[in-house]
Amino acid sequence: MSATAVHSLWTMAGGVTSAAPAEKFKAPVIEYAQLAPVLIVIGVAVVGVLVEAFVPRRARYYTQVFLTVVALAAAFAAVVGLAAGGYGTTKAHIAAMGAIAIDGPTLFLQGTILLTSLVAVFTFAERRLDPAAHGNHVDSFAAQAASVPGSDSEKAAVRAGFTTTEVFPLVLFSVAGMLVFPAANDLLTLFVALEVFSLPLYLLCAVARRKRLMSQEAAVKYFLLGAFSSAFLLFGIALLYGYAGSVSYATIANVVDGSVTRIDPALADTMGNDALLLIGGAMILTGLLFKVGAVPFHMWTPDVYQGAPTPVTGFMAAATKVAAFGALLRLLYVVLPGLAWDWRPVMWAVAIVTMLGGAIVAITQTDIKRLLAYSSIAHAGFILAGVIATTPDGISSVLFYLGAYSFVTVGAFAVVTLVRDAGGEATHLSKWAGLGRRSPLVAAVFAVFLLAFAGIPLTSGFSGKFAVFKAAADGGAGGLVVVGVISSAIAAFFYIRVIVLMFFSEPKADGPTVAVPSPLTMTTIGVGVAVTLVLGLAPQYFLDLASQAGVFVR
Repeated sequence: MSATAVHSLWTMAGGVTSAAPAEKFKAPVIEYAQLAPVLIVIGVAVVGVLVEAFVPRRARYYTQVFLTVVALAAAFAAVVGLAAGGYGTTKAHIAAMGAIAIDGPTLFLQGTILLTSLVAVFTFAERRLDPAAHGNHVDSFAAQAASVPGSDSEKAAVRAGFTTTEVFPLVLFSVAGMLVFPAANDLLTLFVALEVFSLPLYLLCAVARRKRLMSQEAAVKYFLLGAFSSAFLLFGIALLYGYAGSVSYATIANVVDGSVTRIDPALADTMGNDALLLIGGAMILTGLLFKVGAVPFHMWTPDVYQGAPTPVTGFMAAATKVAAFGALLRLLYVVLPGLAWDWRPVMWAVAIVTMLGGAIVAITQTDIKRLLAYSSIAHAGFILAGVIATTPDGISSVLFYLGAYSFVTVGAFAVVTLVRDAGGEATHLSKWAGLGRRSPLVAAVFAVFLLAFAGIPLTSGFSGKFAVFKAAADGGAGGLVVVGVISSAIAAFFYIRVIVLMFFSEPKADGPTVAVPSPLTMTTIGVGVAVTLVLGLAPQYFLDLASQAGVFVR
């Protein structure tokens, strides 16, 4: 075959003849202003990587903390600007060539993630809790993450005063993924966002300064089970693509409803095959329920929360839940509302075993971080009650609960970092005996957080639980509310047990001390207490805000 023949075949195969210019290719239309929160965070994360390469080691810590705080504050300002411009209500639309939804839930969840992350980053930057090593301040992270625990190179890194300042760009990359996750409007964007926020978290879990082997074990468990859940999600995406011939949320929803007229000939055999829809939907739900920490996909939660550095645990427990529930809401309310008869009974069962499982197993825990981990599993069950409501109130109640829960969680883990003995953080419950007599203020603050977790009136926990249970009852899930109230009563037992232990037990002579933190951790705890009390005493403004933001763009 001659060269000209091959050339003409090649140009024809591309759908373009040499005579006619290529008109099929259109430049993508990207609304950069509406994607500003994500772009700011990713841009500064890249700058943070460059800081690690080019800024002298002594100046890196201050540079990274400054950049991270500015990035999160600027991104939050961008979210507020978009909300003020009406993008949460009247101007809600699909941006970035159909990949990202800019609407009320997106902006509300992005704002919550950014504020929670900003407060959590202060605990990352804390350097006063551990005694100085060789004249250098130390934080919660390994001096040199690449060195083997206990090796000569690690000891040399500690002597030299090294710190793992890479944690700050890693946090920003993770936050960027979390911002996209609840906003994703097609399945591939959802998967990419999942990987972008998960991979930095796997690394962050492994870099604890104390108990490094436990920290690395937690990271390996999280990585293996996370990869497993990602595989489920990806397989589910492939099956839904086979079912609908598209990864776009709107197209899949139309195929489920039967309102699609044009069928792709290449997919004519599989389009509309209900087996693909049910199995694919179940697999994607499995991937998202894993991130949420719902039973029976919760196995990673206690070990990872216990082994990871406590600032990372607080960040992960709060921000990941917000992002994952946002994505779950959008999937069920935008993509699969026509399948509610199929997914509601399954989600009922998951919510019931999650509420009861988290509350009952938490009673047996002797480590404060594991106790908070099982508490977070129970809370995932309470939030699922709002998800199952399938009403506008269901969406707004879940948004409000996520906002309230995230600040309580970050504050509680910040308090855990303060109680220390010679081995670092004293997380065994027996060490907390008599803490209220030794340090009344810290114990009182922790008691406020525990009462909020228990859902006692006048705290944000009560307002949040009342909202999701009311939405569930109105949505016809009254049985779920009964189980939720029973689970809350069981959970209240172990929260109040810790309060009794702190205030009504004799302190041990060799008990732990409460470290005096810098203003950074004080700010984190102060914001946590303030949000807990404000949302408990005067929640109406924030409930109204959540109900205004509770409409998904389709």
